[in-house]
Amino acid sequence: MTAVSPRRWFFSSESVTEGHPDKVADSISDAVLDAVLDADPTGRVACETLVTTGRVIVAGEMAFGGERELDVEGLARRTIADIGYVGFDPLFDADQVDVEVLIHQQSADIAAGVSQSLERRRGSSDPLDQLGAGDQGIMFGFAVDETPELMPLPIQLAHRLAERLSEVRRDGILDFLRPDGKTQVTVEYEDRTPVKVTSVLISAHHEPGVDLERDLRPGLWEHVVRAVIPPEMLDGEIPFLVNPSGRFEVGGPHADTGLTGRKIIVDTYGGYARHGGGAFSGKDPTKVDRSAAYAARHAAKNVVAAGLAAKCELQLAYAIGQAKPFSVHVETFGTCQVDPGRLEKLIEDYFDFRPAAIIRRLGLDRPIYRRTAAYGHFGRQEFPWESTADAAGLAAAAEHL
Repeated sequence: MTAVSPRRWFFSSESVTEGHPDKVADSISDAVLDAVLDADPTGRVACETLVTTGRVIVAGEMAFGGERELDVEGLARRTIADIGYVGFDPLFDADQVDVEVLIHQQSADIAAGVSQSLERRRGSSDPLDQLGAGDQGIMFGFAVDETPELMPLPIQLAHRLAERLSEVRRDGILDFLRPDGKTQVTVEYEDRTPVKVTSVLISAHHEPGVDLERDLRPGLWEHVVRAVIPPEMLDGEIPFLVNPSGRFEVGGPHADTGLTGRKIIVDTYGGYARHGGGAFSGKDPTKVDRSAAYAARHAAKNVVAAGLAAKCELQLAYAIGQAKPFSVHVETFGTCQVDPGRLEKLIEDYFDFRPAAIIRRLGLDRPIYRRTAAYGHFGRQEFPWESTADAAGLAAAAEHL
């Protein structure tokens, strides 16, 4: 029989820095959410932000208890300043931008369906049936054994390049950089195995007068690319594109309007796995767009960490006002080490995907969201949904299938 050569293929993913216009918007929305949860862990928020030349609009609905007034304008200015838009561009500056706040109370119909689920209205006394899903929708979680973080390698590298791009700016290593930026990485695979990085693209916002070939390209290669990508993944000379459009002196919301929730692929798996369409930032955890996506990632990651599959994608579907998911589906792409049907049942039995259970299990009623707004919601161990503490128990339960 003729030997079959490994399939050779390429995959690219991108990330953006905290100074990208859409990420400025995400950061403001999540700063508002954190402030609400700090005042009231049961607070409800759906906050959308638009940023553009000289202007910030923060809109949406919220409801929370306590006596504290929420200074949304101050939160927006402090977030913009923390990102780095201070002192160099009067057309988008934390101290000079106009901030308009258009926030109202959460809809009574939505509040009623969330606060008292369909199951509770039908007589359930289980406290975890109290909350209904804050919206209908479909959420995906994913994990794969390509990296220690159990993330696809292209998006993991793109995120770390974007994060490093901001670090060298903040630390003064490349002091000519400004907050906006994008990264893109292409990885070559043989069958399921990533073997090398074949190209890197960085678009870096910079001050006027910087020479691309003398200053920018060598600085980014030495202090960003080589600091992030393992040398064994850089096999000789690779295409390295820097600011392919030329100068990048005008950046941030002055160059391009930003909106909350416009980077859903950057926020998740870089296009490597499916996405249900819902964004994350500015939404409290009763919104299953956010909390169920985190719960699905947590379950999929523990399945892979337990050795039950090398690649796992989990779909959850919800009906607004109902606690229990409408459906649960598991896909392991031919890598499952147990019967796939039994694995699906094991996941449903082991993980409780009702909103109240997710919030309790992952501690989602805390002000932890501002840190999620840039560099990916997944693949960063600081977040509770990245824990693999359930892997051993899941593996033990699988032995009895």
